[in-house]
Amino acid sequence: MIIIMKPNATKKQVTTVIDRVKDIGLDVQINQGEQQVVLGLLGDTRSVQDIAFRSYEGVDTTIRITNTYKLTSREFHPQNTVVDVEGMKIGDGNFITMAGPCSVEGLEQIRQTAQIAKMGGAQILRGGAFKPRTSPYAFQGLEEEGLKYLRQAADEFGMKVITEVMDETHIDLVAQYSDILQVGARNMQNFKLLTAVGKTGKPVGLKRGISGTINEWLNAAEYVAVSGKSPVIFIERGIRTFEDATRNTFDLSAVPLIKKLSHFPIIVDPSHGTGVWDLVPPMARAGVAAGADGMIVEIHPDPENAWSDGQQSLNEKNYRQMMKEIQVLSSAMKEISSPQELTVRRER
Repeated sequence: MIIIMKPNATKKQVTTVIDRVKDIGLDVQINQGEQQVVLGLLGDTRSVQDIAFRSYEGVDTTIRITNTYKLTSREFHPQNTVVDVEGMKIGDGNFITMAGPCSVEGLEQIRQTAQIAKMGGAQILRGGAFKPRTSPYAFQGLEEEGLKYLRQAADEFGMKVITEVMDETHIDLVAQYSDILQVGARNMQNFKLLTAVGKTGKPVGLKRGISGTINEWLNAAEYVAVSGKSPVIFIERGIRTFEDATRNTFDLSAVPLIKKLSHFPIIVDPSHGTGVWDLVPPMARAGVAAGADGMIVEIHPDPENAWSDGQQSLNEKNYRQMMKEIQVLSSAMKEISSPQELTVRRER
């Protein structure tokens, strides 16, 4: 249940309601909106009488949230959440690009990739130091050595870092070198890991599970959000279906749907969504058109000799061309969302 205070509610009135909620054994999540304070009641609210809180001074109304994800829902937090990554904003209307290799293979490789990513317009460097691989014989990552290389390359070119954390025991280590903690598709429902990363205070990039439903994905985000410290960035990376022409089926309908149901930003991953490099640029453009807040894409200086996922990685030429197209389309989408500005430009 949420309690919506009146726009003119005083601090004392808000505090009175919060104290009452705590008296009956519930926790409170406070959301300070632009005009109103919204209080989210956490716990078993089935016995709570809505009408009792409506009688309190300063209370506008109460709403029962019927879904199982409360803090993640737009009902509780009507305005968009803008995720601040050390001064760089995700979800503020600008399209953010995260680019880099599937795996960190060495210092020179990640430095060269970071330079390509930066020159193309990416703001965040991605790369795997711990790699979840289907086969135990496949390359598993350079681990801490890879994290050091990733951080060094990002700092050299003025970029932020996103990398995957696979295990609770690795959280402190990965957090030491990264700005965004990524939870991969295989760990979307690793609830202990989700709870643990949510306590770090760092933004969490939550990939959709290989067969995860939207509802399951939103509830996974709730495990992060309930800690009250780490904001979530949803990452649509495709789901497994009967189709085998592509690595996954890229579910772009998830973008407007997540935006409708949740206040957290969502970005797209056309590399894993398709698994085929020449399908990545058109699906990246489609992600912009669908309203995504950004994308995460795999690039490599020499995809044919990449240690992992070379078949879905873009080389420098194709990446640079894609980024030019993304910039044009992103600018057009901004104009569409600002019809008044578009009218002024046409009149000129």
